[in-house]
Amino acid sequence: MRKIKDIMTDEIVAVGSKDTVYDIALKMKQHDTGFIPVVEGTKLLGVVTDRDLVIRAIAEKKEGSAVAENLMSRDITTVDPETTVDEAAKMMAKDQIRRLPVVDQGELIGVVSIGDLAVRHIFESEAGEALSEISESDKSGTLNR
Repeated sequence: MRKIKDIMTDEIVAVGSKDTVYDIALKMKQHDTGFIPVVEGTKLLGVVTDRDLVIRAIAEKKEGSAVAENLMSRDITTVDPETTVDEAAKMMAKDQIRRLPVVDQGELIGVVSIGDLAVRHIFESEAGEALSEISESDKSGTLNR
């Protein structure tokens, strides 16, 4: 059975807890992503999504100098590299999330996305089911993480 370590992205774009809204938005633009892990060294502290920027920064009229630690989501679902792809797909569907940080003994070593599951044609039915459930949640107005 395939493991997350076999399909995860290990080239991670991350920010520190003191990086600003401007720094985060710039990295998102430069790397064409809506998801940035917040780390201290390689220890995962949280994540900032494009949605976090809109809800917790722009909508609250925070300055561009507001820092990641005040915007990031802290209660995040993670997986370890030995998690099976099937298990990860089920977690993503159940928790309605699109990306999972991959953590090994507290250290961020990668990220796996719903696209990683689909693009690599691994467990296509689970990836499709997860994406379908996440999309249905988006339509119903449920917050997406």
